[in-house]
Amino acid sequence: MQDWTYWLEPDLWINLAIVLGATLIFHLLLRSAIGLVRRHLDAIPEARSRWPAFISRILGRTNGLLLFAFSLLLALKLAELPPNWHSALSHGWFIALALQVALWLDTGVRLWTTGLLQRKGTGDLNPVTTTIISILVLILIWAVMLLSILANLGVNITALVASLGVGGIAIALAVQTLLSDMFASLSIGVDKPFEIGDFVVFGSVAGTIEHIGMKTTRIRSLSGEQIVCANASLLSQTLHNYKRMNTRRIVFKFGIAYDTPTAKVREVTELVRKVIEAIPETRFDRAHFLSFDDSQLTLEVVHIVQTSDYNRYMDIQQEINLGLLQGLRDLDVRFAFPTRSLEFIGGQLPELSLARRPRNSASVDSDALVEPGNLA
Repeated sequence: MQDWTYWLEPDLWINLAIVLGATLIFHLLLRSAIGLVRRHLDAIPEARSRWPAFISRILGRTNGLLLFAFSLLLALKLAELPPNWHSALSHGWFIALALQVALWLDTGVRLWTTGLLQRKGTGDLNPVTTTIISILVLILIWAVMLLSILANLGVNITALVASLGVGGIAIALAVQTLLSDMFASLSIGVDKPFEIGDFVVFGSVAGTIEHIGMKTTRIRSLSGEQIVCANASLLSQTLHNYKRMNTRRIVFKFGIAYDTPTAKVREVTELVRKVIEAIPETRFDRAHFLSFDDSQLTLEVVHIVQTSDYNRYMDIQQEINLGLLQGLRDLDVRFAFPTRSLEFIGGQLPELSLARRPRNSASVDSDALVEPGNLA
């Protein structure tokens, strides 16, 4: 009977009506305010700044149910309700606010990730790194939100956090190889030692980066096959990135015959300079008579190719070689080739027996043989 009497009290219904009316009013005011702010932000051109559109889309993720709950909690401050009602709803405002803030942050992180994935600038993170960072940030946001709500409700989260820490260590030890490759992928995305499309050489591997994943990097080799390397193993090696090479310093040597006069040697070095300077996209550095080697006088040439394209470099080197070939012929200078001189001292030359080619393959005339020592 006491409970029925409690519900039949006029003051209770009056307070409930006040709370309900105030909740509807607060809800309408909050929705109108959010809509007004969004319309104002959407009116700002994106050419001036992207932040207004970014904030507008975050506000668009305002949850209607959470907004109604927050309006209800505000309305409860305007009426006098029984103490048990206040104790039951005392933590409601924090739960509603924490959930809504978590939703806003979640939306912001997802929009940031989408923007980076759609952008293709060289200074941006690669897709794998962007995805890993966004996942870690989202896990952190929702974990902090959950722990803060539990702490606000009076739950002792110290033991829970300690248990999660011990469990995390055990999981990390079990999958340390996987985690090592994942963090190596994160390092590749942040530090950018190479990117998709770069031509790299390390160890016995030479090829173009085709895909950078969370665990492995795939390289298309020059011979056509795909080479899969673990990210951690790849970062532990010295890697040559030829895609980022702006110029090539080319050193090559060639030899001329020992009987070349000194004046002609000087003319050859001048010829090299003229040949290289006549070819575009390369810069002459030096040409010198380097050393006396076996069977040749060795000249060393250095020139700087002003492009990283290997095929273009080979075209330039071919033109240089053809120019030197023609120029040395015009100077009447011979390229060196291996020669060997034998000196016979003392004794007597051995007797040689040589045969002429037979006139008839079926028979050989007896007079076709030459007497020993006669070389007629």
